Amino acid sequence: MEKGTLVEFRVQGDRRLGVVDRPDGKTRWFVVDERGQSHSLAPRQITYTVNGQTYKPSEIASFLEQVQPYLDPSSLEVAWELLVEDGETVTPSQMANLLFSESEAPYCYAAHCLLSDDKLYFKQKGEAYETRTAAQVAERKHQIEVEALKAKGQQEFLARVEQALKGEAVEWQRHDRQRLEGLEKYAALIADTVRTGVTYDTLSRAYPPPASVLETMTMLGRPATPQGAFALLVDLGWWSPHENLFLRRSSIPIQFPNKVLEVAQQRLDFPPTDLDTNRLDLSYLKVYTIDDESTTEIDDGLSWELLADGREQLWVHIADPTRWLVPEDELDLEARKRGSTVYLPTGMVPMFPEVLATGPMSLVQGQICCALSFGIVLNSTGAVEDYSIHPSFIKPTYRLTYEDVDEMLELGVQAEPEIEAIATWAQRRKTWRYAQGAISINMPEATIKVKGDEINIDILDDSPSRQLVAEMMILAGEVAARYGQTHNIPLPFRGQPQPELPPDEELLQLPAGFVRACAMRRCMPKSEMSITPLRHAGLGLNTYTQATSPIRRYSDLLTHFQLKAHLRGEVLPFSAEQLKEVMMTVSTITQEVIMVERQTNRYWALEYLRRHPEQVWHVTVLMWLREDSNLALILLEDLGLQLPMSFRRSIGLGEQLLVKVSHADPQKDLIQFQEIVYQEAQSAVN
Repeated sequence: MEKGTLVEFRVQGDRRLGVVDRPDGKTRWFVVDERGQSHSLAPRQITYTVNGQTYKPSEIASFLEQVQPYLDPSSLEVAWELLVEDGETVTPSQMANLLFSESEAPYCYAAHCLLSDDKLYFKQKGEAYETRTAAQVAERKHQIEVEALKAKGQQEFLARVEQALKGEAVEWQRHDRQRLEGLEKYAALIADTVRTGVTYDTLSRAYPPPASVLETMTMLGRPATPQGAFALLVDLGWWSPHENLFLRRSSIPIQFPNKVLEVAQQRLDFPPTDLDTNRLDLSYLKVYTIDDESTTEIDDGLSWELLADGREQLWVHIADPTRWLVPEDELDLEARKRGSTVYLPTGMVPMFPEVLATGPMSLVQGQICCALSFGIVLNSTGAVEDYSIHPSFIKPTYRLTYEDVDEMLELGVQAEPEIEAIATWAQRRKTWRYAQGAISINMPEATIKVKGDEINIDILDDSPSRQLVAEMMILAGEVAARYGQTHNIPLPFRGQPQPELPPDEELLQLPAGFVRACAMRRCMPKSEMSITPLRHAGLGLNTYTQATSPIRRYSDLLTHFQLKAHLRGEVLPFSAEQLKEVMMTVSTITQEVIMVERQTNRYWALEYLRRHPEQVWHVTVLMWLREDSNLALILLEDLGLQLPMSFRRSIGLGEQLLVKVSHADPQKDLIQFQEIVYQEAQSAVN
């Protein structure tokens, strides 16, 4: 090339003009731009050569001023319309003649700039440009419009994000919600650090962000990691800092579909025909429902009556949700999908829509309610002597709390002798079960409630009232199973294999109380489910099924479907094989529910401890988790919590210590304790 030739080249994508100065080796050239900077260029880096005359670097600015007035991209549309029919190709020089009726260097360069920047009408072919077809132009126009709308949407999203970050109220749009929901799924992966024990870094490498998440996080200048997504959602006020990631990561539905809610309202407004036309009227009985004060799904009640022959009959009345649904309808399938009500410290996720579950399905005080009632006569030892099962009408008389019943039993309230009678039979029944081999393992159980920013942890007392209710529910479960066994009805029978407990001499070597109970608990095999009767060793029963929580447990609802159909003399809704298949599905779901409940309870337990770093806790060493590394399971006696602790000294099972929390991170499922000496504990208390 001649010295002084004006050429175009690119620097990091930017268009530059420069003047050829001298060769650089055999193939390269030194080119000086308008700023006086020298560039060594290979021929392939030169994108255009201005022909016709030579220039000095100082003349580049003047040349560009001549070009500037002609850089109107809209002029290309006119040229395209003239050329498209014949599909002609055109050079910058020809385009200059067509557009400007000129072919001098500034006009040709202006035409080159227009053509090389154009993405709509022309595409480069060698040193010339060919027209795109009308269809191609229409498609590209559509793409450009879509991209423009996307860019506009991004800007508007960014503006709303800025609002939210300032704490202002934001009306999120549908596309915003799609973005945020993508972030939710990615952030929920944090729950896997608890489930699998992997680190945050490993998690981020194992799960690179989806394209939409990467785009959003990059646009906002945030790290595209699950933790980054979580922090953003919290900063936006979209999530709480304590968002339940275990629940979000699970397959458990949180909201009911609109269709299911509509069906529930229809059943409420237009009750279906009651299939049980022969309900036994038991509304004359005094019925006690006994629950925690916060319970809203009331699914069991108790009665006692003296029969004409002098025998005493216990009645266990169970809510009858099948009055409001039939197998395979929308409500049933939705309940099956959920498996059970999910009980969390922050509230519950019900199995049925609340409008039904806490209304007509529940045993509501003072109202005539449909129930499935178990009339049971026990012999003097507590064994079942006689029983009957009836679809019924009842009218709950009293809604009592466990505390109410404990007080009545303690004071011996004469106005309610039925309560005393039920308690007496419950105790006799318990004695009978233990004579049949039932196994008692008494470990404290914590109940955690979160309301607003307040966390409360209480120990669930094994009080007389709770024992009374538990015994009556177990009794109803035995009777339901015996009915199924007698009539060869496939039911979701529950069993537990006989445990191989340590020999007495081995147990006696362990400290009495919680340590010994913990050792026995480890030997207890998992419960089993079957469509045929099984022995339940833990309860001391030869046959057993759960039938007392059909509003809250789907397996109990299955028991009701089967029993009630048989009582009506109808074909069973589920054959043995069908029942087995449904039970397998539901069992998988309920295992997930149990896991989510456990993980959530543990999260809030750790959060509670994190908030009390100076609190001194009395603990008992329960068992070794890894004795070689001094990792043990401890019991915080005041809270009923069982958590791991590493010791720096030799320790014995059953040893009682004073500890404080040294570190707690609920999201990472980390808890560390430090042992403190008595004097330090005294000063901490004072």
